[in-house]
Amino acid sequence: MGSTETKRAKATSVADGDGISDRLKAWPERTKDFIDEVRAEMKKVNYPNRKEVQGTTTVVIITVFVFAGFFYLIDNVITFGLSHLLKLFHS
Repeated sequence: MGSTETKRAKATSVADGDGISDRLKAWPERTKDFIDEVRAEMKKVNYPNRKEVQGTTTVVIITVFVFAGFFYLIDNVITFGLSHLLKLFHS
């Protein structure tokens, strides 16, 4: 398996190729390289454990309720203010 610089140089030379036949010939190798790189990156992924997921889920749910309450309060204040302002001008 070649280095990343070698693969990039190969991909660049294919992109600079004379015709579509060069690109079609290089397609299987480029696809294999891409899949190999994806597999290598996926091995580096760190998945959260159950305790971390439960903790972040709790924070999200609490935050949703806090924001819902905040927007409910702001909506009522704006509604109250606008209704009294409109009554003032219609009287």
